[in-house]
Amino acid sequence: MTTGDFRFTEVFSYESLVHAVSGAVGSVTAMTVFFPLDTARLRLQVDENRKARSTPAILSEIVKEEGLLAPYRGWFPVICSLCCSNFVYFYCFHGLKASWLRGQKSAPGTDLIFGIAAGIINVLVTTPLWVVNTRLKLQGANFRNEDIRPTSYSGILDAFVQISSKEGLGALWNGTFPSLLLVLNPAIQFMIYEGLKRQLSRGVHTELTSVEVFLIGAIAKAVATTATYPLQTIQSILRFGQLQESTDKSQILSSLMVIKRLLVNRVRKYGALGLFKGLEAKLLQTVLTAALMFLLYEKIASNTFKVMGLHKTCHF
Repeated sequence: MTTGDFRFTEVFSYESLVHAVSGAVGSVTAMTVFFPLDTARLRLQVDENRKARSTPAILSEIVKEEGLLAPYRGWFPVICSLCCSNFVYFYCFHGLKASWLRGQKSAPGTDLIFGIAAGIINVLVTTPLWVVNTRLKLQGANFRNEDIRPTSYSGILDAFVQISSKEGLGALWNGTFPSLLLVLNPAIQFMIYEGLKRQLSRGVHTELTSVEVFLIGAIAKAVATTATYPLQTIQSILRFGQLQESTDKSQILSSLMVIKRLLVNRVRKYGALGLFKGLEAKLLQTVLTAALMFLLYEKIASNTFKVMGLHKTCHF
């Protein structure tokens, strides 16, 4: 078998598929548990005039004004997007890593490179899903910002059709540029997670405990989220795409100049801390979600490999 054939089979292998399915199932389950926290985070990022600052306060406000189930508005499209996104990311990350390392030990730099590569593929493939789920999740919300235009979509397919016909096909990739910059988020997360796994597994041949997996997953996500949060805020604003803008500006929504303008405007209005508005809700949601996701992912993958009689390849 040639080197090319070997790498091809490593990328398209049962092991990569197990990692992808385990990551998708783990992330969907974790997001469902902590979904209301993500709702609070998104409102804080997009609705700049909302006075409520803490996560409990904004969730209480949403329930009072919009009903008990409002914190779970848009759950289905988010779960669909998350399932597809994590399947693509985990598959690409582990597939590319296995094909390149071929059983050799990995290193932080290698993890970062494969994390970035997997992130770029993921962004280009799944951004339309995230644009649609952002619109659906905010549909019907009571905004304090009068510049936000209301939307009316009957579901995922209708949102795709309306956005494409009214705003152009390119609108489905709104926020792609900051999303490409944000591939550093999961790349940093996986680099730290894999690095901590290597440290804890050094000289030990048994699996990490559930508590250890949960903690290193939480630490990895906390660092990655804090480092990239200002860009995540701009990404949410661009994906929502309903702020009143002049035509000439809307044509360059994904450009570096628009990102710079949005960042500068936010700092001018709210100060430097304005770039981190909603960080509390984001950290609470994303850290807990990522920690639970990694725990479920490791358990599902490990048990699946045992049932299939496969040996989980360790690139620690």
